[in-house]
Order: sequence, then structure tokens, then C-alpha cells
Amino acid sequence: MEVGKMDENEWKYHGEGNQSLVVSHCQRCVVLRFLKSPPNQNKTSEEILHHLQNIVDFGKHVMKQFFGENYVHHGEIIQLPLDFVRQLCLKIQPERPECRCDKDMDTLSGFAMCLPNLTRPQSHCLAEHRPILCIEIKPKCGFIPFSSHVSQEIKHKVCRYCMHQHLKVANGKWKRPSKYCPLDLFSGNKQRMHFALKSLLQEAQNNLKIFKNGELIYGCKDDQDCVSDWNELARHLKPFFFPSNGLVSGPHCTRTIVKELIQVITMTLLSSTDTCRAGDMKTVPISQGRSYCEASAFNKELVRNGKHKLESSGLPRGCLLYKTLQAQMLDMLDIEGLYPLYSRVEQYLEEFPEERSTLQIDGPYNEAFYEKLLDLSTEDDGTVAFALTKVQQYRIAMTAKDCSIMIALSPCLQDECSEQRSVVLASKSRFTFSVSVLDLDLKPYESIPHQYKLDGEIVNYYLKNVQAKDDPVVSNLFKENEDCTLVLHKV
Repeated sequence: MEVGKMDENEWKYHGEGNQSLVVSHCQRCVVLRFLKSPPNQNKTSEEILHHLQNIVDFGKHVMKQFFGENYVHHGEIIQLPLDFVRQLCLKIQPERPECRCDKDMDTLSGFAMCLPNLTRPQSHCLAEHRPILCIEIKPKCGFIPFSSHVSQEIKHKVCRYCMHQHLKVANGKWKRPSKYCPLDLFSGNKQRMHFALKSLLQEAQNNLKIFKNGELIYGCKDDQDCVSDWNELARHLKPFFFPSNGLVSGPHCTRTIVKELIQVITMTLLSSTDTCRAGDMKTVPISQGRSYCEASAFNKELVRNGKHKLESSGLPRGCLLYKTLQAQMLDMLDIEGLYPLYSRVEQYLEEFPEERSTLQIDGPYNEAFYEKLLDLSTEDDGTVAFALTKVQQYRIAMTAKDCSIMIALSPCLQDECSEQRSVVLASKSRFTFSVSVLDLDLKPYESIPHQYKLDGEIVNYYLKNVQAKDDPVVSNLFKENEDCTLVLHKV
């Protein structure tokens, strides 16, 4: 692909994370991803290339094994004319959120990753005029720690996401806590999933975005307060879900369209578009866990209505949520059990710093790296090898906890829907769709101390400022269902 010969005006700002910036092409179904660096800390071209190659290899040789061929798009590295990159940087700079401008886009190496634009369906070609809807969901961690290393009992009852919400509000990141609980989405129970998705739509934060023809129409552009305008969203969605009927405007119309959207998202999340088995990873044993979070607004509503039993349907093994949860649950020891093992590896590296490359901490992320992840034992034999395996598994789990799921939808007529296409039905329309996963960069080894410290801050704040104020009656009612388990059985 001759990306460099394209006019920089044909590209537009698409979004960015802590380490990279993404632009998309106005006509072609591709995006370019450039690395970022803080001011005065520019890396050499060789370092940029090596970093990008690690990202590609990690997606290709590791995460594809967990999620499957159809869900992961690792892309390829390309080299661009430097003049094109500089002009592109100047063009998109005014569109970047102010909070992201502390890091500069790499304009010196000329290297970038070329990836498919996942706001469009990936499984087939579409007609040029066909409208496209894309929902991006960052589901976060879908289970409660079951490790015996957990020191605070509250971590066995309330999920990390729900506890972290209160600390984020206290720190000014968000104005209100979200009612979304990841365990509801990962439950496989449609009623709980619908509640979770409705909660995301009410308070999207950075966990939900909706694109129409590649343009963001709903969700936060940065870390500022989100305005949830369902009427405006319904106006955008009406042609997709009710293309020809006379559904009038107003609250009823809005609620009906949002309900249709939630139903379609749920069906796609529970579908399987990848028939092959993902790798050789065994199911992580989780019989000690539970399938609900005491802080979930859905569960609290059940308690208020006198219903104490929570139904958990379980997830189909082939769906992306199931595979995501399995990867997340490689965090078998919790950060409290993992941190001493990290310290063991650190101590070893202090004595033998030349061993860092042998241990593959910074890559290469190849088949050999993946094979070492398959050992699910938790029996500590006191070796550095055991500690390193658990550290690497934790990094994979943290990556899966922070990934994003992209659901791309495009309306199709009944005679257009062949057996080769994935199709989901709404009340008045049908869609071809694809489901993909992105944001799969391996979490840094050096971030583990930060995670350990943050975990303590989250739990301590919740215990001091939230749990102490909760009605103790609610907590006692939940004790009747203490034997609930996280269900990941074959269905």
C-alpha cells in the first residue's frame, strides 16, 4: 500500500492512548498508528522499529492464540516519507485533546503500523454507500479475585471496577460514578447484560464509544464530563433500526431505539465468529470465585425487590467475552500474591542484569514466549522460573482487562445475507457484523509496582469512604448466596 503518496489531507485524527496516536483514511479502510514520546525523549529509529515489531509480534504470536484468528488484527509495519509524516502531524495537532498533548507524535523515524479500520466490518466488502455503525466497549475486569493471597475480604465481594469508580470521582476524573459493573456484562445472563449496557450508555466515561461512518457520535472524547444525550443518539440510530416505518420522535421513540441497540450489541457479544479453538490454553479453574459483585446496581435492585438469588447463564465458549475473561483470569494470584514474585525476579535481575534478554521480559514475543504461559500451576517452588511465569501471565491478564471490543454493523437486505456473513436481526432490520478486539499491547513489566500501590489505594478508599456508609442490612442479605461461583462451563 502506497500510504506515503497519499495527500495528508485525506487522513484524519482518529484517537490516541498513552503510547500511540492513530489516524484513519477518509476513503480507505485503514488506520496508521504512530508511537508517541514525551518532549526531549525521542527514541532512535531503530528503537521505534523494535518497539513496533514487538507490538506486531505480540499480537500475532500471543494474543491471537488467546482470542482466535478472526478477532485479532495485528497489522504490519510500514515506512513513510518523513515529509508526509510531518505534514500529517501539523494537520492533526489542533484536533488532539489538550490533555494528550504532553507527548509528541514520532515524526523522525518514519515507521508506523498499518492496521484495518475496525470501525468497519472486517469479514466482507461493503458497497460504498452503505452506512456503518460501530460500538467500542472497554469491558474491564470481569471477575472477582479468588486468590487466597487477598488480604482484604472486600475484594472477594466487590469488583475492582466498582471500587475504583469512587476513587476516580474523588480525584476529579469523573463527576459521577457509573452504574456499570463488568460482572454483569460477563455473566452471560441477558437481563444483566442489558442492564450493564444501559448503564454504559448512561455514563459512558471512556468505556463506550459509538461511531457512525467512522465519526464519533457518542462517548467521551477525553477525560472530561460526558453528556449522555439519548435523543441525539436516537436521531443518529433511527435510520439503522427503523429505516422505513413512521416511528415518531419523543421519549418513547428514544427508549425503543436504545433498547434495539442494546439487544443487538448483546447478541453480537454472545455470538461466535471464530470457529477455530484459540490456542492450547486450558480453562483457568475458578470454582472459588463468585459470579456477582455486591456493589452492582443490578444486584442491589434485586435485593430491594426481595430477590436474593442471582441467575448466571454463563458465556458461550466461542464468544469474544468468554475468551477475554479466560485471558483476564491468568491473574490467578491477584496483585497481592504476584508482587512478591515480581520482587523475586527483580532481585535476580539486580544480581544478573545480563539475564533480562534471556528471560524475554522485553521480548521477543514469539511462540516460545507463548508456550511458557501455558503452565497454570500455582504451587510456588521458590524458583525464578515460576515467579517469571506468573509475572508474564499477570501482564497478559492486565492487557486483557484493558482491551477494547469493536462491534461493526452495517444494514443488509435479506437477499444480501449469505452464509459466509455474520448476521444479527433487529425488530425491523438486519445487520452484517464483525467483532474485533484491539488495544492489545502487552502491559509494561515496570508497571507492576504502580498496580500494587494503586490496588491498595482503591481498596483503602472504598473501605474508608464507601463501605462504612453502606446499609449493613444489604450486606447481610447477600450472605444467603455466599456459595455463588463464577460459571464458565460449556453450554
